[in-house]
Amino acid sequence: MLKFSVILLFIVLAVSAKKSPRCLKGATHKPRATPEPDMQECTIYGKSSCCHANFTEELAQSPVIKVHNTYWNRCGNLSKSCESYMKKMECFYRCSPLAAHWAHRNYSAAIESVPICQQFCDGWYEACKNDLTCVSNWLTDWETDEKGENNCKNECIPYSQMYSNGTDMCESMWGNSLKVSESSCRCLNLNENDASFFKYMLRTTSSSISSSDSSSDEWACRRKMIELEQLKEAEEGLEKE
Repeated sequence: MLKFSVILLFIVLAVSAKKSPRCLKGATHKPRATPEPDMQECTIYGKSSCCHANFTEELAQSPVIKVHNTYWNRCGNLSKSCESYMKKMECFYRCSPLAAHWAHRNYSAAIESVPICQQFCDGWYEACKNDLTCVSNWLTDWETDEKGENNCKNECIPYSQMYSNGTDMCESMWGNSLKVSESSCRCLNLNENDASFFKYMLRTTSSSISSSDSSSDEWACRRKMIELEQLKEAEEGLEKE
């Protein structure tokens, strides 16, 4: 009986593992997404997270000084509004189970051409335009010392001088990790609604999809967006009563 119970337990665990989404293969990523109820930041991914809860301790403080081996304050502490967008990007890369769907073709720890919403990029640029940075590409442009820590090679200038607009910022700051979407719906805003729109994004990069299928997906996505907006308005109305 005991032997049978042990075998049954292994079967259950194996089936559960297959159902859990795969994660990117980075240094801080888990093999598969699992619940992390004690997250201090990135809580929208708490039910299915690719990062461990203790990782979010670095992001829970403000101002954020350092995440992994990268210092965020080489040109001074970020403003709270800019920092909040940086946290969203870091949370998505480290913790979101969706990120692995855009794993880099040559480097499984990285992401590539994630469809990001124009609205998100414009908001990010607006939040950071008066902050300072010394690099355009935060992945490759730093001077790395013997400790593996990042240092400036050039002078610090405002984000508004480093990047021309939100599109330029999103498609430069993390290399080719992000790609601003032509759709205002089939894209990520790095918030709790991303999972609802994810299924409409899966076919956007397929070469076999027809224009009619694409149009159908776009309309279905927009209907879903309207439903979520109406639900949010209804919930806000109940809270005011």
